[in-house]
Amino acid sequence: MARVYLGLGSNIDRHKHIRAALSELRNRFGDLIVSPVYESESIGFKGSPFFNLVVGIETPLAVGALQHSIKAIEDQNGRVRGGPKFSPRTLDIDILIYDSLVGEHDGVHLPRDEILTNAFVLWPLSDVAADELHPQLKQTYRDLWAGYDKSKQALWPVQLAAP
Repeated sequence: MARVYLGLGSNIDRHKHIRAALSELRNRFGDLIVSPVYESESIGFKGSPFFNLVVGIETPLAVGALQHSIKAIEDQNGRVRGGPKFSPRTLDIDILIYDSLVGEHDGVHLPRDEILTNAFVLWPLSDVAADELHPQLKQTYRDLWAGYDKSKQALWPVQLAAP
């Protein structure tokens, strides 16, 4: 079984799509490790604020099969593909870490570069995997978050509304 961390984000009907994604991830992968939910302003375009969180799963699926599975969850939640890279999203799920894999695997670059550049990825990852090591830098996510320039991006914890 591989230990995987997924980044989830939504800025369209955020409560609904994040809850739906968590439910479907539980159905497919069982127990989840779920970070707090954070809200941040849109990056790269003017739009509604995003909800972001990180979810840890264990899976026997290879990277490509996992990617296919999470894209199906996005599609179930109305994800529109083919638009601009920076645009509103009903649901975005990215593979951040897959065990200690490094490099291109089944078309997925691991570990995901956004871990080191976006607070909305690194902060929730440090919440659920604080003592785990970044596979390239060999630093803990706790230490990476402690050294992150927090003035680069505003981010604040929020409560996910009950269904």
